[in-house]
Amino acid sequence: MTVKLSDKENAVENELVKRVRALGGRAEKVQVLGTRGFFDRLIVLPGGRVVFCEVKRPRGSRTTAHQIERARIYKALGVEVALVANSADIDRLLNA
Repeated sequence: MTVKLSDKENAVENELVKRVRALGGRAEKVQVLGTRGFFDRLIVLPGGRVVFCEVKRPRGSRTTAHQIERARIYKALGVEVALVANSADIDRLLNA
């Protein structure tokens, strides 16, 4: 499946989950109560690679100030953070 620019965020997220599972990994939905701007998915790939992932629709979405700040904090802690908005982003994430 390739995400088109007209697709919604859930189409991107569904492709991400499917492709991570095909590699033998997990793409867990994350909700942290009382916390704004937390990542959409926690991706765990074979070999111990862990990625906090924010999913956006292919066109016209914005990353909020809360999401930008959270990504900055986690990156400063040495954690891998990814923004996925289309099939090419998923390719880059999974082929890194």
